[in-house]
Amino acid sequence: MHTRLIFTSACASLLVTAQALADDSCADPVADWQPRELLRQQVEQLGWSVQRIKVDDGCYEVRATDRLGNKLEAKYAPASLQIRTLEIDFRAGGDASAYLKASQ
Repeated sequence: MHTRLIFTSACASLLVTAQALADDSCADPVADWQPRELLRQQVEQLGWSVQRIKVDDGCYEVRATDRLGNKLEAKYAPASLQIRTLEIDFRAGGDASAYLKASQ
């Protein structure tokens, strides 16, 4: 649990702009949204296995698992498909080292 909290905090500071931190909801006009299928392709290229993509607070919310079987929940801005938040539920014995290397 402690590793998850530290990793989530690190990802938030690396991947999310100050504006996104101030507001969890997305405000992109629906006319500017990219298709969900494009987001699915984007995250599958990262090695994620997508279970669901839905709209939550105006953002795309992706639930998936990574190559190691860790559960992921990420929110994306629907117009730019830029990640806003990422939560990872690591399997027993899992750690954030693979994610930290990728973000550097």
